[in-house]
Amino acid sequence: MVERETWATRVGFLVAAIGSAVGLGNLWQFPFKTAANGGAAFVAFYLIAVVLIGFPAMLAEFVVGRRTNVNAVDAFAELGHRRWRVVGGLAVATGFWILSYYNVVGGWVLRYILGSATGAYFDAPGEYFGAVSAGPEAVLAQALFLGIVVAIVALGIENGIEKATKVMVPSIVVIMVVLAGWAATLGGAGEGYAYFLSPSLDAMIDNARTAIPFAVGQAFFTLSLGMAIMITYSSYVGEDDSLPFDGGVIVVTNTLVGILAGLVVFPILFANDIDLALTGGGGASALFVAVAAGFAELPLGRWLGAVFFAVVLIAALSSAISLMEVTVSWAVDNFDVSRPMLAVTVGLGLFVLGLPSAWDTAWLTWFDNLAYSLFLPVSVLAVVIFVGWVIGRDAVDELRRGTGGLGSLGPLWLWTLRLVVVVGVVATLYFGITELFFQNDPTGVPPLIAGALSP
Repeated sequence: MVERETWATRVGFLVAAIGSAVGLGNLWQFPFKTAANGGAAFVAFYLIAVVLIGFPAMLAEFVVGRRTNVNAVDAFAELGHRRWRVVGGLAVATGFWILSYYNVVGGWVLRYILGSATGAYFDAPGEYFGAVSAGPEAVLAQALFLGIVVAIVALGIENGIEKATKVMVPSIVVIMVVLAGWAATLGGAGEGYAYFLSPSLDAMIDNARTAIPFAVGQAFFTLSLGMAIMITYSSYVGEDDSLPFDGGVIVVTNTLVGILAGLVVFPILFANDIDLALTGGGGASALFVAVAAGFAELPLGRWLGAVFFAVVLIAALSSAISLMEVTVSWAVDNFDVSRPMLAVTVGLGLFVLGLPSAWDTAWLTWFDNLAYSLFLPVSVLAVVIFVGWVIGRDAVDELRRGTGGLGSLGPLWLWTLRLVVVVGVVATLYFGITELFFQNDPTGVPPLIAGALSP
């Protein structure tokens, strides 16, 4: 077995974990999920989900990882519950599933950096997206993006992931702050802010059924929960670190970047009268078509677009690195094979699984729907039940290490897991399964079958 690595510094862990959370979930998913689910009403549901469900669930994953110091699959056996290894396996498989189509979107971002600099999409943003998002060109772009991710993961924890994310994460935050400041000067900024940040009770009630599952799923996605990432990253953490403090830093930073993304995107859309139906209903294409159309109408749009999509690329890479590390970490712990070889092998598997999504965006949407509405909630629910009801007090003891004692906050966290988080995730899973399989136009039906059933 290859000797296991660790983070060189605590800051390295924090930055890597933040980099995992701050990805396409913030800059790609968040704006179009917001537009599709009631604007500020969705943002309100999302923030509630982050505080009441996301943060406690993140601490649960931290506890499992640090207490065992092994990969996400073997961690459950290390805790004396071998049968629960299936939970770790589900989380690893979920991360692998998500990364397969995540790489495809990363390839789109590469194309849009070039398209911004040359102005290739300015005359017809929709047609440009159709040309680069599917087919042979998308397959090649997917392979290029995946190759970058494999190269970084192959270098290891300290020399690859930690060094890369220490550059990436500050860059994302700084550039997004600058872009948000610039977006505030646009003519439609006020309308954009109102749509994004001023929820009404009526809108929340009207959009609750569809917005809540997507808001909770968005919290899981953006906080990297249910994919074994936080179990894996915390397995490299020292026992003297405060898990609640580290988790709080990650949650706050991630949420701020998501809000920054909205403060950039929505002023652009409103300033240029971009139809929000395009953003919300466009699914996977939303960020690329709607925002690209906005840049096409602005002075210096080429360079502003190139900078924006460069930030999206950095965010995409930081998250893709963490998703790949989950599977590579398991392989490193279980096979006497070098990390570079394992990274290449995992990369090849991801490339093959991602081919349907690269060839046809309908498949990418199907992969994404299953991840959001089924795989992530089931994975998070299983971990939360294990931590809350199976290891219970041991989990509280682990959480207290490095904090100087939590007092009554430890049991409060435990009962939040057992009741609030479990009920919230079960409700989300119910709504998600209903949308996937029991609607007139179910989103969980694979494209081939859906095409055969359509009149």
